[in-house]
Amino acid sequence: MSKSRISFSVLLIALSLSVGFKTIQSYSDSKRSSSIEKDSIKVQQPSWQVLYDSLGLAEKGLSEKAFAYAWYGFQKMKFTSPVLAIADFSQSSTKKRLYIVDLAKEQLLLNTYVAHGRNSGNEYARSFSNTNESYQSSLGFYRTLGTYQGKHGLSLRLEGLERGINDHALQRAIVMHGADYVSESFIRNTGRLGRSLGCPAVPMKDHKKVINLLYNGAGLFIYSKDTKYHNTSKLLAAIEDNIIDDYASGERFLYTSSR
Repeated sequence: MSKSRISFSVLLIALSLSVGFKTIQSYSDSKRSSSIEKDSIKVQQPSWQVLYDSLGLAEKGLSEKAFAYAWYGFQKMKFTSPVLAIADFSQSSTKKRLYIVDLAKEQLLLNTYVAHGRNSGNEYARSFSNTNESYQSSLGFYRTLGTYQGKHGLSLRLEGLERGINDHALQRAIVMHGADYVSESFIRNTGRLGRSLGCPAVPMKDHKKVINLLYNGAGLFIYSKDTKYHNTSKLLAAIEDNIIDDYASGERFLYTSSR
């Protein structure tokens, strides 16, 4: 082979190596850039989730799903007051499972105890009814009405907003009131909170504050994982699509039927 042919072959090899190196380097840089771009994408959290996190409600024991249902239900029902109360009956009655939130000011106003009906269960509420003299709690969304002085003192009337689930609340005299059996001393003595005849009773030391916060047009959501409620509530069915979309598009766990 002549010297000129050898020189030309060497040049071709050198060029091939150079182009190959640049191609590999370019592909590597492209992958790195794509990875950085992907890592820099920020997932937009829904408003309810931002508020849930900012108020530290998970640390206080409130179910994330309960808050999501309550938040969307509040938007749909168009309550006249910005204050929303959530009674999370998926928790033990020994826990402070009533949460009162001002959605306008984005503040947790109060976290305290709340009783369930005596025929709903002992430490945990497991059975629910809309029937008079069942002495069970009723789940779902309520609107608060006016106050009156009853056998438990200052009491707050509740209007059940879900047909067939809690719409007999007024005729059953399901109200918010204070009770001596809703106390830490009762828990120490019995291992559970005292129980009502179906009312979401609260501690005597808190009942006036609770009623003043919720009086006349606030929302109350009594939550449980109860399968029957989840299967029959038309309001929850209307809300679930929103929650499914939120979980599917965010970084949290995907939606399941219970939590």
